[in-house]
Amino acid sequence: MKKLLLTFCLLLTACCLLSSAQETFPVNGTRENNKLYYAFTNATIFTDYQTKIENATLLIKEGKVEAAGKDIKIPEGAVVTDLKGKFIYPSLVDVYTSYGMPEVKKENVHGPQMESKTKGAYAWNQALKPEFNAASAFAADAKKAEELRKNGFGSVLTLLQDGIARGTSAFVLLGDGKENKLLLKEKATACYSFKKGNSTQDYPSSLMGSIALLRQTYLDGEWYAQLISSPTGGGREGVNLSLQSWNETQSLPQIFETDDFLSALRADRVGDEFGKQYIIKGSGTEYRRMDEIKATNASFILPLNFPDPYDVEDPFDALIVNLDDLKHWEMAPTNPAAFEKNKIPFAITADGLKDLSKFWKNLRKAIEYGLSETEALKAITFTPAQLIGAENMVGSLKAGLKANFIITSANLFDKKNIILENWVDGIAYKVNPLEVQDIRGTYDLTIGGSVTYKLKIEGEDRKPSLKVFYSDTVPTSGDISVDKKMVSLSFPVEKGKTDLIRMSGVIEDKQLSGRCQLPAGTWTDWKVVYKEAFVEKAKKDSTDNKAKEIGKLVYPFMAYGWSEQPKQETVLIKNTTVWTNESSGKMENTDVLIENGKISVIGKNISGAENAKVIDGTGKHLTAGIIDEHSHIAISKGVNEGAQASSSEVRIGDVVNSEDINIYRQLAGGVVASQLLHGSANPIGGQSALIKLRWGLTPEKMKIENADGFIKFALGENVKQSNWGDNNTVRFPQTRMGVEQVYYDAFIRAKNYEKSLKDYNAIPAKQKGSSVSPRRDLELDALVEILNRKRFITCHSYVQSEINMLMHVADSMGFKVNTFTHILEGYKVADKMKAHGVGASTFSDWWAYKYEVAEAIPYNATILTEQGVVTAINSDDAEMGRRLNQEAAKAVKYGGMSEEDAWKMVTLNPAKLLHLDNRMGSIKEGKDADVVLWSDNPLSIYARAEKTFVDGICYYDAEKDLLLRDEIRKERARLIQKMIAAKKGGEQTKKPEKKEEKLYHCDTMEEEN
Repeated sequence: MKKLLLTFCLLLTACCLLSSAQETFPVNGTRENNKLYYAFTNATIFTDYQTKIENATLLIKEGKVEAAGKDIKIPEGAVVTDLKGKFIYPSLVDVYTSYGMPEVKKENVHGPQMESKTKGAYAWNQALKPEFNAASAFAADAKKAEELRKNGFGSVLTLLQDGIARGTSAFVLLGDGKENKLLLKEKATACYSFKKGNSTQDYPSSLMGSIALLRQTYLDGEWYAQLISSPTGGGREGVNLSLQSWNETQSLPQIFETDDFLSALRADRVGDEFGKQYIIKGSGTEYRRMDEIKATNASFILPLNFPDPYDVEDPFDALIVNLDDLKHWEMAPTNPAAFEKNKIPFAITADGLKDLSKFWKNLRKAIEYGLSETEALKAITFTPAQLIGAENMVGSLKAGLKANFIITSANLFDKKNIILENWVDGIAYKVNPLEVQDIRGTYDLTIGGSVTYKLKIEGEDRKPSLKVFYSDTVPTSGDISVDKKMVSLSFPVEKGKTDLIRMSGVIEDKQLSGRCQLPAGTWTDWKVVYKEAFVEKAKKDSTDNKAKEIGKLVYPFMAYGWSEQPKQETVLIKNTTVWTNESSGKMENTDVLIENGKISVIGKNISGAENAKVIDGTGKHLTAGIIDEHSHIAISKGVNEGAQASSSEVRIGDVVNSEDINIYRQLAGGVVASQLLHGSANPIGGQSALIKLRWGLTPEKMKIENADGFIKFALGENVKQSNWGDNNTVRFPQTRMGVEQVYYDAFIRAKNYEKSLKDYNAIPAKQKGSSVSPRRDLELDALVEILNRKRFITCHSYVQSEINMLMHVADSMGFKVNTFTHILEGYKVADKMKAHGVGASTFSDWWAYKYEVAEAIPYNATILTEQGVVTAINSDDAEMGRRLNQEAAKAVKYGGMSEEDAWKMVTLNPAKLLHLDNRMGSIKEGKDADVVLWSDNPLSIYARAEKTFVDGICYYDAEKDLLLRDEIRKERARLIQKMIAAKKGGEQTKKPEKKEEKLYHCDTMEEEN
């Protein structure tokens, strides 16, 4: 027995020594050896978001949960706290913060910066920081931690919110003490965004550039992994610490920050391309497209950044607020509920709130707007922990997890609830007193043994209010504050006076007494005698179960959006003048039948279409819809990626913006399709997107299926940037001669690149294992497609010398130019253009707006057409795109072109230039039903598009447009009245500010990232 006892003592000593040996930091003084149990009894405990236990006990020891539930045996010596009437919840978890991170500052740079200023063996671009380790940079912030704890948070994920590849985050506790004890997970997630952040490097300057950079970095990471594992170990390429870190973090959970729902969809597409399922940090606008959001299969981190109402009492102030902003104010609080309804996993973050005190206000508002309390609790405890693989640390109160919990006075989501204590890692942080003296009631006050008053102490037990009665029945308000057993009061000595009696005393049960100072400065005793209990008045619940009045969700989320998607119909347009653009020319008194989105039958007196919707076309004109060969509408966050001479890796298709009112406006002008072009800031620009104006559909559904690929090239003043001022003399080329060399250099590199790919692919499979594949280069991929006639050039051009130059480069390098756009000196080289096989897309009558167009003439389009060059008229302008029919008519005036040939320049000819004429551009049986019914001859300035069909769907109807205007007026009025009511109800408002509509042109160069 003695041996057993000795063995036990030795083991116990060893354990104690081992525990002490685990402390790597020296302690100045005696070491803390707190191994006490803490028991919290008689509480309502939520052990997780779905498990509620009444009259339960929580037992913790050494920072861990020992047990939670009923009939818990409390060890002898435990510190016991009776929490009868109170609640315990897991502490909140926020997985999107910058807590403890260094401040992000952007350096002011004058002039272009082509290369990274980051010192060391890191990435070529400053916006790429995969090597950043938040754990290494983390510095606990006691003030911020206290603020977060007061709001119930016990742990947060912290990351550097700067750059496109942001490195790794750290998961930390919100306690006091050294960082090494607060750190729970060193590399918890890898983090990304589309924002370049504080990078001073020019590239990327657009959203599409950010996407291209991210895409290229994924490819570079794969290539670098192969390279360093090769026998040469990298060879001449050397070491790239950024790519090394990038590869090391690909197995972590991946968080991607977005700033609108479209970017959430874009991020998901990038992830799908590289086999990554991002956790998407949302924007609060996802409710607008929940079907598409659900299809991402992503989990989301949702902010509660609900906007304040506008101050719209002044009717002229109200006029400058867009309908979508009015509607977003009303519908933003529905966002979390929309996720719950669609069963999409989500966490909630306080990120984006300038004032953290709004967190609970906005979360309760989300509950009022349909979010269940169960899902709300899950979104602030379990789900955030689960998303980063920390559910076995925090987020619930299971045995073995961190003792991170909050004690509250009531249900967590009750407006009257107060957070009393927040325990982090088993350490108590007091927020409010656990117990308070409830001194509410009616009292008789005696001062100095003679002067008497009647007092009523009302309000809430933790925030009492004071009313003093003098000789009448109308009370005067005073001030009262309670701190444990101490009380302070003050009130006017007489009704209507400002001189105060100031009192301080103690509370014994319901008896209050102490000393006071009278206005004259003399001191005396005071005491109160308890008379009546306080009876709380029943209050009408302002958050009743009545459904909130919410307007309709419309697509797109703006004026003229539809609440019900227009559908394909069988339509018979009768007895109209049909401009076929085919050999039959104009056909008078003709019928056209549209079925299944196609032009089915053209003829007179068509019968057999009993179920068709009949439209009387008498006196009207039916044409193929207008196709704008050169447009910059419907593009998000930058039309130019002009930081480099070649940006063929960027894709307008990545940034199509379905939420652009110009889509609807152009439908009203008879436009059915557009080529969305990169700008003209560099010789080799980005890849185009061909879209149909399917108003209300998402970007991917707007793109024309199976269309050929196109790309923007440019010549002239814009691309050499030498006239942009003294600061812009860095980027090559600076002369027109240099532009030519850019093309030669690019295509020589492309040919060598293609050869290296072919040589590698020719290596026998057995030998490929020991070979390194050529680095995949997205810029050169696009140029190789041009050489192989899989991508086609649209080139911005003005001066004949440069036009000749590019055709010569193309001939010598073995590719073709598809279209010269603008081409204002095309009339000088029309014969050469015909010989090269290039088309023209020009302006009708623009000239002399800058030096290089000084010799432009309005007869250009007619001369080009007469020389056999396929010629189109384009807009290059959102406003002009609405009236391309009138632009085409100018060719009749300047040069005497026939009406039918003039009309082809905005319909059939652009379809030919875009290789779409087999399905668009004319009215022919079997072609897409992209047609417009005009009120008059379409070339007339009096003609109005009455109906515009795309794929047989009427996306614009002039009669319905009038009804929509009335609906918009009523919806605006409703929302404005609701905002005014919110202001009168005490909500904070903000001043309306006019939003300037962003319209892009070829030379728009403002940085959009």
